[in-house]
Amino acid sequence: MGTQNSYTVVLERNTTWQNEFQTEPYETSWAREAIFFIRALGDGGGARVSVQISPDGIHWCNEGSSFEVPVTEDSVTFCRVKHFGGWLRLTGTTEDTPTAPVIVYLSLKE
Repeated sequence: MGTQNSYTVVLERNTTWQNEFQTEPYETSWAREAIFFIRALGDGGGARVSVQISPDGIHWCNEGSSFEVPVTEDSVTFCRVKHFGGWLRLTGTTEDTPTAPVIVYLSLKE
């Protein structure tokens, strides 16, 4: 059995979201699977987050997965993604209240 490569990147660090938002996009064409992790760094409002895919990192469409951002300090949530093409990012919306600061990780595996 061959060696598998993996890589974890921090897409957002100590970021507070309000209204509509997107994470930094990341090129993922080499990977077979991906997991987004979101960790809350404090207490705050929640957000609904969706996964988006792109063939070029410019034009985006919804992948179909969505989940809630944690609202209490040190809470972590995740979303697994497969069959995603060349680029990934998260997009979402909040209520009127901003989210707690968050860290967003993207873990990729060959």
